[in-house]
Amino acid sequence: MRFLARRLGFLLVALWAALTVNFFIPRLMPGNPAESMMATFRGRVNPSALHALEAAFGINGHQSLISAYFQYVNNTLHGNLGISISYFPVPVSTMIMKALPWSLGLVGVSTVLGFILGTGLGAVAAWRRGGALDSVLPPTFIVISAFPYFWVGLLSIWLFALTLKWFPILGGYTETATPTWNWPFIGDVLQHAVLPAFTILITSIGGWILTMRNNMITVVAEDYVKMGRAKGLKPRRILWQYAGRNAMLPNLTGFAMSLGFVISGAILVEYVFNYPGLGFMLLQAVQNSDYPLMQSLFLLITVAVLLAIFVSDIVTAVLDPRTRIRS
Repeated sequence: MRFLARRLGFLLVALWAALTVNFFIPRLMPGNPAESMMATFRGRVNPSALHALEAAFGINGHQSLISAYFQYVNNTLHGNLGISISYFPVPVSTMIMKALPWSLGLVGVSTVLGFILGTGLGAVAAWRRGGALDSVLPPTFIVISAFPYFWVGLLSIWLFALTLKWFPILGGYTETATPTWNWPFIGDVLQHAVLPAFTILITSIGGWILTMRNNMITVVAEDYVKMGRAKGLKPRRILWQYAGRNAMLPNLTGFAMSLGFVISGAILVEYVFNYPGLGFMLLQAVQNSDYPLMQSLFLLITVAVLLAIFVSDIVTAVLDPRTRIRS
């Protein structure tokens, strides 16, 4: 219980700090969203038009910073994230809920598959150290993972979409299709997701293979693994229940952080494929100086990472009780 209380206390403090930083950083920047929008128009800005925009965006120049902070915290806790400037007058929460399923489906599934495949291949490569799999697999995927996301994405579009014409080029679904819950539309969505998912998977799996392989080599030399072999246990059982389970523990935190960053989407991948996820929306918000949408997305990413790390700590404590001991 003490371990859980300490972790929960750290989570709450970190959430408060993230909320506070997320409030102050945009307000310490010069100007405001209304001024940024009016700056796009050439010529003299009408003061009355500027004042009308500030009122529409909820900008109150007479409100103190402290009062605005407590109002911001109260609104955030009640789910009121403000009005998007880019999609005015649509609420930010509505825009996020439209894009969130796309990022969760694409980046989330790709991240989980990359972790499972990379961890499994890394464990097998280390178990058969020096074999053909260990000699070819890790170096190949490490080189591939060094390639930028956008470069692999563009190469995939050129090869599989333009040259072979196996998959669509851009978008989350065909523009003429009507989003409905039927098999033709679901198949169309899956077909559009293949290339971006392949790009994320092929560039991320190498890191999981290398880290799992290195952890596995260290664990295989432990006494309890030698004891399992001396007892005559099956190699498969020693691989997964003895060595693999303990070698995977250091990777859980990294996997949790990767799941947390799923909320942000793979910005470059979503931009290259024009995919309607949160990453593409965040890029548009930055380009359009949409402060409410930017703030909400940054806060959502931070909260997702902190919650993922919290869950990772709990899972690690369950799998390895030694981590609960206070040093």
